[in-house]
Amino acid sequence: MADLSFTQDEYDQQLEAKARWMKDRFAQFSPPSLEVFSSASKHYRMRAEFRVWHEGDDIDYIMFDKGTRNHYKVTSFPQASQLINTLMTALLDEIRDWPVLRRKLFQVDFLSTQTGEATISLLYHRQLDDAWQQAATELKQRLQQHGKIELIGRARKQKLLVDQDFVMETLNVNGRDYQYQQIENSFTQPNAGVCEKMLGWAVECTKASQGDLLELYCGNGNFTLPLAQNFDKVLATEIAKPSVASAQLNMKLNQVDNVTVIRMSSEEFTEAMGGRQFNRLKGVDLTSYQCDSIFVDPPRAGLDADTVNLVQNYDNILYISCNPDTLADNLEQLHQTHDIVRFALFDQFPYTDHCEAGVLLKRRQQG
Repeated sequence: MADLSFTQDEYDQQLEAKARWMKDRFAQFSPPSLEVFSSASKHYRMRAEFRVWHEGDDIDYIMFDKGTRNHYKVTSFPQASQLINTLMTALLDEIRDWPVLRRKLFQVDFLSTQTGEATISLLYHRQLDDAWQQAATELKQRLQQHGKIELIGRARKQKLLVDQDFVMETLNVNGRDYQYQQIENSFTQPNAGVCEKMLGWAVECTKASQGDLLELYCGNGNFTLPLAQNFDKVLATEIAKPSVASAQLNMKLNQVDNVTVIRMSSEEFTEAMGGRQFNRLKGVDLTSYQCDSIFVDPPRAGLDADTVNLVQNYDNILYISCNPDTLADNLEQLHQTHDIVRFALFDQFPYTDHCEAGVLLKRRQQG
């Protein structure tokens, strides 16, 4: 059984090492001083998933060693939220003696919030039936003593809900609360505390903005909601249907009425800006937007070449990156015309090599 706990000193040392690496990695672009945003040293992850190990009628959570692929039992996970740790124990205590819920269960996924809500997804190597639904309904009722808990059953080509598949999260940004619908199995920021710091930083970076904002990869509106206050209008794009639906709902929940969300990939939007016609843009007058600023939060692959060309047309570029290496690749071109005026490290994933980076670029004055 592995010890997954860490001391504050260990965390501080690892964060210092990340900061040194970030400074070295981006030195060629002459950035300003690095702003470092730390995480809580434990209970910072709002999401966690565990494989399930069966031994006779008993079951346990397991994780795998990345090097050896050997598995080890996990009874607690200090990195995850306190609610997830509570539910880990409570769930297994309930279903160990419940064959219809235990049989061929191979994975459990948790999504929690800072406000006491959680979804638990039970993944099976068998089809689920009415008996499972009835047992899961009873299980959900038993788990309500720990918070507002939702249960989802998943099998091949099957998804059964015991009521709903989302939670409502509250994030505080510079003293204002924002409500977010977060859907199970859709992307959400894993570290809520650091996410609040990222949002606050982005708002601060754009507080003196004028005109409109173009946002690519808006997801469920995580950044869109707080950024909207700094612009006349926001045009946001997102390709995933569930995320678009959540973004539109979140706008209504937070009474943000100056945002238009369109379902397009960044590549498609680049083509639209080049003149290609899309049915999804009917009723959207792209020429009505006066965007001097663009915000991008791309996947790990970074921006493709055509999107880099598009982004380079804007005077102000706010770029959040979950992969500093692809950010650095994109900066090889962007830095030809823009200077980095803000430079940040967000420690979304303590005790790993992963870094989240943020840069604000402004067009270099000629002459």
